Amino acid sequence: MSRVGRPAAAAAAVALTASLPYWLPRTVIALRVRLFARVNGEEGIPAPGREVPVEEFKRVYGHPAANGRSRGAALSDLFWYWLSPGPEVHQEHLEPGPRYDDVARSTRQILAGLSRERWSELVGRCTRRVLDELDERTGGHGTREHRVRLRDLMMPVWAEVYYEVVFREPCPPHVRDLIVANAEDVVSALKCTSLRHMDRRDRLTAYLRERLAGDPPPVPLPSLLTERERAYYLQGTFFNTAVVQTSEAMAHLLLALATHRGVQDRLHSGEEDDGYLDRVIDETLQHFPLFGVAHRITTDEIPRAGRPAIPAGSVLLFNYPEYQRSGATGPPRFDPGRWLSADTRPTAFIPFGVTANRPCPARGFAVLTMRVAAEEVLRRFRLASTAEHTRSLPSRGPCLLIPHTPRRARVAWRPAARAARLAGMRLGDRWEAVPRSLTQLVLGGYMVWDARRQGLCRDYFATASGDTALPRRRREPMRGAGR
Repeated sequence: MSRVGRPAAAAAAVALTASLPYWLPRTVIALRVRLFARVNGEEGIPAPGREVPVEEFKRVYGHPAANGRSRGAALSDLFWYWLSPGPEVHQEHLEPGPRYDDVARSTRQILAGLSRERWSELVGRCTRRVLDELDERTGGHGTREHRVRLRDLMMPVWAEVYYEVVFREPCPPHVRDLIVANAEDVVSALKCTSLRHMDRRDRLTAYLRERLAGDPPPVPLPSLLTERERAYYLQGTFFNTAVVQTSEAMAHLLLALATHRGVQDRLHSGEEDDGYLDRVIDETLQHFPLFGVAHRITTDEIPRAGRPAIPAGSVLLFNYPEYQRSGATGPPRFDPGRWLSADTRPTAFIPFGVTANRPCPARGFAVLTMRVAAEEVLRRFRLASTAEHTRSLPSRGPCLLIPHTPRRARVAWRPAARAARLAGMRLGDRWEAVPRSLTQLVLGGYMVWDARRQGLCRDYFATASGDTALPRRRREPMRGAGR
C-alpha cells in the first residue's frame, strides 16, 4: 500500500470502529432472528401476517382450537430448555386437559387470597425494604445518587412479594437470594446473554421440595401433580415467570419515566389526577409489550369466512409487538394522554394476552402493583437515564436515582458533573451493546442447537402416554457444560 493510501485506510478503520455501536448490534439481531426462525422450519404461521391479517388476530387467537401449547412445535424444545427444570408442569406449557385445569385453578386461588388493599401494602412494604437496603449498602442514608440497573433493583422486590403471596409469610433473605439467582439465570438465558446455570436453579428446587415436605403453603397445590412437580410448578410459575415478568415490566416503566422528563415532572408535581400514572403504565406496555411471540398449536381446524381454514396441527405465532403497533394512533411518541379518549386510544392492546386463550393470571392486579412500586420509587428519587430503551431490555435498564433530600444534606453532584455522568452512561450503553450482541449471537446459536439436540419437549411427548405421564428420562447438560 502506498504512503498516501495508508492514512486513508487508517481513517477508514477508525471510522468503522467508531460506528460499530450504531450498526453492529442491529445487524447481529437480524442474524439472530434468522437463526431462531430456522427453529420453526416451515411450520410457523405468523399472526398478524399474510395468512392471518390484523383484523383476524384476536378471533383466531381466541378460537377454542388454538389451544395446543407445546406438543407438535419445534419451538417448544427451545422454551422447555430455557424454562427447565419442570417445563412440563409450567402453567404456560401444559397441554389443555385436567392437569392444566388443576394448575390454573391453584394459581387463581393463590393470587385471589390477597385483597387489593393487601396487595398494595405488600408491594409497598417490599419496595421500601429493597430501597432501604440500597441506601444502606452505599452509606448514603437517602442523600447519595445511585447508578443502578432497574431490572436488578426490582427483582428482589418481586421475589419477596411472590414468596409471601405463596407462603403467606415474609421471605427469608437467603431464600430471596435463591429466587433472584433462579430468575436472573432464566431471563439471562432467554435473552441469550448467558448460558444456563442449572445448579442455581436446582438449589431453589431443593429448597422448595424441602419446604413443601415439612411446611407447605396454606393454599392447596395442584392435586394431580407429584411432590416433585409441585416444587417445579411453584418455581416455574411464581419464582420464575411472575418474578421475571413483573421485574421487566417495572424496569420498562421506570426507564420510560427516566427518559421522558416531562412525564416524570407531571407525576412529581402532584397536579395530575390519580389516573395519570395508570395511563403512563398503559403507554409503557403499549410501546414495550412484555410478551414477544406466543406460539399455539391448533388441535382442530379453524374455519374462516372467505379464507382457507387453518388446518389442525398448525403452529400459530402470535406476535404481540407487531399486533400492538398495528393499532397505534397518532405519532409514535410516548404520550400517556392518548389514553384519555376513545378516538386516540390504541385499538390493538393486549398487554396481558387474550381472555379466551390463557391470559396472564396477574392481569387483575398488575397495574395496581406496578403503580404502588413506582410511587415508592418516585417518593424517594428522581430518575434520569440516557440508555437506549428497547423492548428486549438486554442492558437491564441503566439509570441514575437522584434523591429528593434537601440540597444542603445531599452528596452534591453539580449539574455539569451529572451531565457528564449521563453522557458517559449513553456512551457506555452504546459500546456495551457491541460485545453483548456478539455474545447473544454465539450463545443463542449454541442454545438453539443444544435445545434441538436435547429435545426435551419432543422426547417428553414421545415417551409419555398423554399429558398425565412423566417422561422416562430427563436430559440436561453435563455438570460444567453451559454453566
